Amino acid sequence: MSYEFIALMMFGGMMLMLLTGQRVFAAIGFVAALAAVLLYGTGGTDIPFAAAMKIMKWYPLLTLPMFVLMGYTLSESGLAEDLYQIFHVAFGGVPGGLAIGTIGLMVLISVMNGLSVAGMAIGASIALPELLRRGYDKTFVTGVVQAGSSLGILVPPSVVLVLYAMIARQPVGQLWLAGVLPGLLMAALFIGLIAVRCYVNPKLGPATQVSPTTAAQRRRMIRAGLVPLVIFTVMIVPFLNGWTSLVESAAVGAMASLLAAATTGRLSRAVLDAVLKKTLIITCMFMWIILAAIGFGAVFDGLGAAKALSTFFVQDLALSPLTILILMQLSFLVMGTFLDDTAMLVIVAPLYIPLVDYLGFDLVWYGVLYTITTQIAYITPPFGYNLFLMRAMAPAEISLSDIYRSIWPFALVMLLTLVLVIFFPQLALWLPGKIY
Repeated sequence: MSYEFIALMMFGGMMLMLLTGQRVFAAIGFVAALAAVLLYGTGGTDIPFAAAMKIMKWYPLLTLPMFVLMGYTLSESGLAEDLYQIFHVAFGGVPGGLAIGTIGLMVLISVMNGLSVAGMAIGASIALPELLRRGYDKTFVTGVVQAGSSLGILVPPSVVLVLYAMIARQPVGQLWLAGVLPGLLMAALFIGLIAVRCYVNPKLGPATQVSPTTAAQRRRMIRAGLVPLVIFTVMIVPFLNGWTSLVESAAVGAMASLLAAATTGRLSRAVLDAVLKKTLIITCMFMWIILAAIGFGAVFDGLGAAKALSTFFVQDLALSPLTILILMQLSFLVMGTFLDDTAMLVIVAPLYIPLVDYLGFDLVWYGVLYTITTQIAYITPPFGYNLFLMRAMAPAEISLSDIYRSIWPFALVMLLTLVLVIFFPQLALWLPGKIY
């Protein structure tokens, strides 16, 4: 039996396990462990053990629980809700202004959390009811919230990029910085789309009377909303100036959010309990996925599957590097219709990452391409992850068909961003090159 056939059996077995509804880490880890034992005997058990040791020794991974803790502290304590009021005051009086403010809120929530789930929860519970109450079109605003929440996995501190960094063995800091400009570009394109659509059809997002109306009330509202911005500044400025490492900055952000919640009287026992539980769940989930992915990748690499794939595309088919890259992104889009981002990454990373390196592309740049493609997959019917989150959180008046119809204009904007980053790599590589 050839090594290529064994690799194909592993890949097929993993896909079958995922289709049974098993958890991602369980399906991938089981196939990896079984293949290791069958191929190498009892000594194959050293592979997952070595993977666990890699995780325990990878210092930057400590940023993961810190940033997740910070994000959930802001959302559970209500500090993120105060932030929304700033955008309400600033943009509420113009057509589509609250939708534009919602995108701004999502950007700031993203830089404080790194997960699309948190942005979706805040957007659906805070922004969506306010937008509907003020006469915004229900299909339009569900698209706004879904698109904005997807920014959480591109704008740093993206948890997805942490996972990519671990598998691709790339610096987390450079990957996070690489996501800044593409993330801001995408947010700006979202805002432009909202402004144009509301200008052409004001019924989508009518101008609203901003309340409260007195200057003193507005000042109090803005002061409360500035607290999350101060937390972000305290966290990121020392890192950019080289005063703290990435892990130390993450710890500063987590501690600052807890102190802010405590000093404002919002850190109750119930809030703290919810924050710690959710942080533990998310952190453990990603740790298990990373462990399974590294174990699977070690066996896969040992079979020479990545080299065989490179030979097939480059020599047998004689495709250009750009054509191969586009085909890889298209495969992510197809897989995204029935898999989430972590499953897609750990399934194809052992194949794609060595191939990208072999083709001469920058792995940091490719991490951004992967993340943007994941964002598109998040909101693409029929099984986009954010689509079902929105259905679970949205009011009964918003149907699943409304949610499906709402997202297409924003998906096209994401696709445009992906194309721009492919043909202008410096959009992703300029900032990490400048800082590092």
